[in-house]
Amino acid sequence: MLKVALLGAGRIGRVHAVNIAANTRSELVAVADVNTAAADELAGHYGAQARSIEDILADRAINAVLIATSTDTHSDLIEKATAAGKAVLCEKPVDLSLERAKACLAKTESSGLPVMIGFNRRFDPNFAAVKAAVNAGEIGKPELLSITSFDPAPPPVSYVKVSGGLFRDMMIHDFDMANFIMGDAPKTVHAVGTSIVDPEIGKAGDVDTAVVTLTYANGRIAVIKNSRRAIYGYDQRLELLGSEGLLSAANILENTVSKATKAGVTSAKPEHFFLERYMRAYVAEWNSFVAAVLDGAAIPVTLKDGVQALALAEAATQSAQTGRSVELTL
Repeated sequence: MLKVALLGAGRIGRVHAVNIAANTRSELVAVADVNTAAADELAGHYGAQARSIEDILADRAINAVLIATSTDTHSDLIEKATAAGKAVLCEKPVDLSLERAKACLAKTESSGLPVMIGFNRRFDPNFAAVKAAVNAGEIGKPELLSITSFDPAPPPVSYVKVSGGLFRDMMIHDFDMANFIMGDAPKTVHAVGTSIVDPEIGKAGDVDTAVVTLTYANGRIAVIKNSRRAIYGYDQRLELLGSEGLLSAANILENTVSKATKAGVTSAKPEHFFLERYMRAYVAEWNSFVAAVLDGAAIPVTLKDGVQALALAEAATQSAQTGRSVELTL
């Protein structure tokens, strides 16, 4: 049985708590949060204890920690947890600073402990099926990848100001997906971004609409499109053109009912929120982490993967600000 402490009792922490408790091989034993009332409430719901992070890290009976705290604490907590001999699953991104993330990787990679980064979309059944088909050679050589990721509505500007920007906060999932599907990192990054959804986002120094083109050493191309507003729902699609065919993963709809009349054919909208869209992915992510810790299975999303995605986000930010392509150095 994997004894787990959850660091962070906010929205995403609560999602993880459900999955920790649902897995028959893991047990949520402790919860920590700067909001002690939230920690008390969540811990009580699962029969765990609300404790300080220091107490959790000092407890040798706790085998693993799941880090769902604010981004600016991630690198420090990864380092402290591995130093305390605990396996780690940390929400993305590793850090808002690429240099700090690289330092975290250098400090922890020799620990021998599982450290996994929470890019949950790799575990989405549809995207995972695309990757499996690529690996099986079903469409020949992958040549052109297109990733669409539109949020239903922009976040509050107060969040934007501390998020690290669209490329580090939102598109970083798509950078990791591109690395996942293509099998390696690109050589150059070119980004264009604007704030046409909410001018206040632009005033905060960020963009809300962006397109990024990734080019690879062998001529392959990936295009990523992000928007903070899609009034019809949470739009998450992927298409991969290969030398011998096409793979695509469509949106998950609110229901499978369609209506056909002389006026036309209609169907349901995409699911509206990321928690609904990716709930199965979060479950599979946690199950994979448990297997890595207890069975010695390979870590499917490593700390190095997290650093690579952040490097792409930083390159895209620089490209959008300067209007020039940026060569990626890892």
